[in-house]
Amino acid sequence: MRNTLTIRNDKLIQEKRHDVFPTKGGLPDPTQCTVCGAVYAKGRWTWASVDGKARQTTCPACRRIAGNFPAGYIEMGGAFFEARKDEILNLVHNMEKVEKNAHPLERIIEITSNEQKTLITTTGIHIARRIGEAISRAYQGEYAIQYADGEKRIRISWQRD
Repeated sequence: MRNTLTIRNDKLIQEKRHDVFPTKGGLPDPTQCTVCGAVYAKGRWTWASVDGKARQTTCPACRRIAGNFPAGYIEMGGAFFEARKDEILNLVHNMEKVEKNAHPLERIIEITSNEQKTLITTTGIHIARRIGEAISRAYQGEYAIQYADGEKRIRISWQRD
């Protein structure tokens, strides 16, 4: 048997940015959001009505909106986009309605525009991806998806000249 010194290379890896708005938690059933009225029951957030007394809290989506802590970023630009901006943004709002009805934590936080591009921020990665895919299907163009932080954030870019 050899008498060698073993060196451990264990490292404590630090998170780049800690997510202070977790989407999962051990909340009691039922719990209702004081801001939007969503209800946490049976392990998920829904738009169900509450029968009786419910614990009050703020849902993760409302906390993300209040803290301006988006999980999804959608950048759109190009001459084609500027020519059809209202039509494309109408598609974005329709996608939000569909997604929000099925998943209360998936919402648009803000839509901002400048001379070169329009930026949409969302509370979840799924709504951002679905909006990006819908725009790409409907209008083609250059479409790219980039996940960050272990798939907890997403950045989508779309443009057509």
